[in-house]
Amino acid sequence: MTIISFFIILIYVILIGSFAVGFNKVNHFKSQNIAPSTSFSVVIPFRNEAKNLPKLLESIKQLQYPTNLFEILLVDDASEDDSVNIIKEFMKSSSASINILNNNRLSSSPKKDAITTAIKEANYNWIITTDADCILPELWLDTFNAFILKNHVDCIVAPVKYMPENNFLNTFQILDLLSLQGATIGGFGINKPFLCNGANFAYAKHLFNAVNGFESNTQTASGDDIFLLEKAIKHNTNTVHYLKSETAIVSTNAQTTWNSLISQRIRWAAKTSKYNNWFSKLTGSIVLSANLLIVIASLLTFFGFITSKTLIYMLMIKFSIDLYLINKSAQFFNQKHVIKFYIFGFLVYPLFSVYVAMASMVSTYQWKGRTFKR
Repeated sequence: MTIISFFIILIYVILIGSFAVGFNKVNHFKSQNIAPSTSFSVVIPFRNEAKNLPKLLESIKQLQYPTNLFEILLVDDASEDDSVNIIKEFMKSSSASINILNNNRLSSSPKKDAITTAIKEANYNWIITTDADCILPELWLDTFNAFILKNHVDCIVAPVKYMPENNFLNTFQILDLLSLQGATIGGFGINKPFLCNGANFAYAKHLFNAVNGFESNTQTASGDDIFLLEKAIKHNTNTVHYLKSETAIVSTNAQTTWNSLISQRIRWAAKTSKYNNWFSKLTGSIVLSANLLIVIASLLTFFGFITSKTLIYMLMIKFSIDLYLINKSAQFFNQKHVIKFYIFGFLVYPLFSVYVAMASMVSTYQWKGRTFKR
């Protein structure tokens, strides 16, 4: 048992260590005051987001990019609150082109349908997706424009962070997202891109059409970002890049309760069995195995089947390599303040991740008042 345990930990260390090395290989990008010339269609699906829309709309108003070079396509997915009225009121004072579209439901995936609906109406070749609970940085589009003009790209994965609040649940989620973003960037650095976040994801319309959009992925409710990334990589991996720039970081809300967080992560985990990227599946298996090992080893130590020294060694090794990667992400995202709470998140995470993985194997899950099949 001890030999098997340390073998799993060794494989985990090699994986996370490779992401840390890859993180450094992805160069920081600075826009260098390149003149705006790229036109963008910003796609934002929403459902019952009256609470979050004012901040999003205000951030759109603060964008420095010329308003004649972008349009905002907000896709209403059967909202039952005041979301549409809030947008309409904002439109009266906005100089940007803003359109409200009704989601054309064709599948069991509302968000994929919403994005497809918007792309059919989009006037420009470059599509950028984000979420209604996000805040966009002022130089967001300027940075994308400069990156597109300086690189041969058809698909761009960009950074996302959680907005901080003064509680452990928020800090736990920030630490978790920092690890995911670290793995995302690191994957690009070792030429194995496998993660992205639909809150900050851009691609050319001609690429979307060339890979037939979300065709063959519509039976899974989530995954509008990952499945499209997989198709883009298969189409031409050389045109898929990561935009590592502080001026491109989109901020989003963390979940406000443990129940909503668990529901969100079950939704994320439910799509993993449908991944086509072998590296995604391998990474997920290694990470789950390492966390499951910590949970099982803790129980075996309690009942005396393995020594406490063995458990401590495993914890120290995993603690160190996780911290190494998260610390790199925290520096880039300017969220070093959460590192002092890392030990608490580290102790909770194995139980959390194993529970989510097990729960995701159930046939249905809840999200935004709807029930979805796995």
